[in-house]
Amino acid sequence: MGSIFAFFAVIALVLIAFVGVSAGNMQYLFGVVIPYAAMIIFITGFIFRVLKWGSSPVPFCIPTTCGQQKSLPWIKQNKIDNPSTTIGVVVRMALEVLLFRSLFRNLKTQLSEGQRIVYGEAKWLWLAGLAFHWSFLIILVRHLRFFIQKVPVPIQMIEGLDSFLQIGAPLLYITDVVILSAVTYLFLRRVFMPQVRYISLPADYFPLFLILGIAATGVLMRYFFKVNVTGVKELAMGLVSFINPDAKLLEGIGVIFYIHLFLISIFFAYFPFSKLMHMGGVFMSPTRNMVNNSRMKRHINPWNYPVKVHTYDEYEDDFREKMKGAGIPVERE
Repeated sequence: MGSIFAFFAVIALVLIAFVGVSAGNMQYLFGVVIPYAAMIIFITGFIFRVLKWGSSPVPFCIPTTCGQQKSLPWIKQNKIDNPSTTIGVVVRMALEVLLFRSLFRNLKTQLSEGQRIVYGEAKWLWLAGLAFHWSFLIILVRHLRFFIQKVPVPIQMIEGLDSFLQIGAPLLYITDVVILSAVTYLFLRRVFMPQVRYISLPADYFPLFLILGIAATGVLMRYFFKVNVTGVKELAMGLVSFINPDAKLLEGIGVIFYIHLFLISIFFAYFPFSKLMHMGGVFMSPTRNMVNNSRMKRHINPWNYPVKVHTYDEYEDDFREKMKGAGIPVERE
């Protein structure tokens, strides 16, 4: 049910953009107003979430570890899984952010014959997640050419490597195929795995369908429905330069582009309030960004305030006679 709701929500967004541009001639709304509003919401929401996480008190040493802590000299420490220095934390975070190290080490648990629990490899999820995130990043970097007058050499190199297969004309981008395949796998995994389907909510399906819609409309623009690429470049340059675009320019780009741009705007506006914020949250997580030096440094809660306690001596002074009467031993007569 959650997947159906999310699917039709994305379809409704597509229809809103299609009807608004083709029938309502709202190119300015979908090409200028909504993208600006989406970026304002994204930036302010992102900053708000990060500042809120950063202001949360973390008085104790609580890193998640899966290796030997630094201890006696003859005991070998696992400097990455249980870092005791800032360098170790940086290496651990880099491996986590760039290569999804913890997901690579994930195992699947299942019952074999005889009701015996066995553990096996679960690398497909890691591979699909890695392929999706890196493809998304490369596609995002490639699109920077629309916002820069003279495309830098690094972006040209990334674009060249992404299309080095040179299949057909226009060139086939490898990341277009990879991201569609990865998102499809992540969706099918949620649908066909009972354990994952049971815990999946509409908020889990909606980003998948939204990203799938963005990728699909992008592929349609590039390979099937041609748009005015020069007009798209002028519009993008105008947006970053805060220059009001010409009405004729907006009308000549094509409906499919406005659907694509509207889905991207929804994605950025939705980002700070969704699970997608794990992109910023991973850096703010004390279970990842703290050194484990609990054996070298005592961690005391700095927010502790003095509390009036009732000591045993005071308790005995208050009830000594009654305790004696009930036969309860007392420390002082």
